[in-house]
This record gives sequence, C-alpha cells and structure tokens, in this order.
Amino acid sequence: MGKEITKQALSVFEQIRQTDESGNEFWAARQLSKALEYTDFRNFLSVIEKAKEACRNSGQEVGHHLVEFNEEITHGKGAVQVYQSYKLSRYACYLIVQNADPSKEIVALGQSYFAVQTRLQEIRQMDEYNRLSSEDEKRLFLRNEMAKHNIQLAAAAKDAGVVEPIDYAIFQNHGYMGLYGGLDAKAIHAKKGLKKSQQILDHMGSTELAANLFRATQTEEKIKREKIKGKQKANKTHFEVGKKVRKTIEEIGGTMPENLPTEDSIKKLEPKTTRKNLTK
Repeated sequence: MGKEITKQALSVFEQIRQTDESGNEFWAARQLSKALEYTDFRNFLSVIEKAKEACRNSGQEVGHHLVEFNEEITHGKGAVQVYQSYKLSRYACYLIVQNADPSKEIVALGQSYFAVQTRLQEIRQMDEYNRLSSEDEKRLFLRNEMAKHNIQLAAAAKDAGVVEPIDYAIFQNHGYMGLYGGLDAKAIHAKKGLKKSQQILDHMGSTELAANLFRATQTEEKIKREKIKGKQKANKTHFEVGKKVRKTIEEIGGTMPENLPTEDSIKKLEPKTTRKNLTK
C-alpha cells in the first residue's frame, strides 16, 4: 500500500506538467504550490525567491527557468480567476523543492522526482550521449563522466574537511552503503565476484553507472549548496544521497544496483588514449 501511495504522489508532478505552444514543458507555480501542500501562495513566494538565488548562484539565467505569466485558477462552481504566477522549468522545480519545507512528505518525494528527472534530462540533452547506440558506448561515456565528477566530488569533500586518503575512502564507502543497501566497497567486491585489485566502476553496466553518477553529482551539489563542514557531516550527506537514489530506484521498480550483472572490465573497451583517465 505504501508503495502505491508513493507512486500516486510522484504521479502528481507528471499530472500537472504542461506544454506551451512551442512544445516546451513547464509547471505552473500555483499548481505546484498546491501539490506541495502550501495553502498560502504568499508563503510559497519566499521559496521561489530562494530558488531564484540558487539559480543565479549556479550560473544559470533566471529568466530561462522562471517566467512570469498569468495563471488561470478554477474555483468552486467553475468560476475562473487569473492570478500572477510563474512558468517553471524542470530545473526551477528542482531548485524549489530543494528549498521547500522538508518536513512535508510530498516535498521529500518531489526532491527525489525532480532530482532524478533533471539529471536524466541533462544526460538526454547531451548530444554526444544521444549519438550512442550500443551498451558499450554508453558504458564508456558514463564511465568517463564518472571519472570527471569523482574528481569534482573529491574537491567538494576536501573543502568540507575530508582531507586524508583514509578519510576519503570512508567518505566514499558511505555513498556506496547508502546506494547499495548497507554494502561498502569490500562487500560490493564480494557480491560482484571482483578481486581486490579490480575497480568496481570498471565492471558496471550503463544503468549502474548512471545511478552512481547521480549519487556523485547530487552529493557534490548538496555539500556545496548547504556549505557542509566536517567529516562526519560529509559522510552522512553522502550516505543520505545514496539512500535517496536507492529509494527512487525502488519506487520506479528498478533493479537494486547490487543485483545488476557484473560486466567485463571496461578497460577492454576503451581506447588506449583514454585508459589513463579512468582511474577514479
């Protein structure tokens, strides 16, 4: 029953998604506020302002993601009134739910929904990724992305206070444990039948790599956005993000990452010129 309720709640965000005359998707701010259980739109406006600030801080043009427009609202007995509102992009919705009241269960569900969907949209919009047709090509692409973002994640973790190599190994294990249902790197090796010298990421298929890429990028963003400091807080953040990704996989009926098949080493596929880059 709980899983059905979760799916129904997540479907709310799809139900209120609209498309303009140019075919661009958007969410109307007043509809979204009701979906997120804000009874007074004035309270929701403060969340929108925080989202605008986050948008600017991320280097994005606010006007590309939050556009003022007149939204029609139907009241009792079919009466229609027009109110000032915003057309919100998927990215704007993502920023809004990140700044909304976290005590609301629907907000937590919205965070999972828009975070996952925003990241998937980013991948789909990558011209290079869209040109890929085979599983091997997708593995190579995502493994390279994983290498780049692990470097960025390490930098964010270092700023948070994760400095020594042993501390970073512990930090990484927390992310794995969140995503893999409590399994750390050693346990994942055992589960996947890998030797100690073999890198876990090199033996993942595209689905598992995508889940780990999402874990890494969202942890990096959360550490930076919330200005997290201290090893314990950084570890907790990595674990919580990994756990949220796992929960999302479960909610959409996906296979848990520890149960996905172990692939041949990606080093058999990659060009020799790029092999040295896949060490993270």
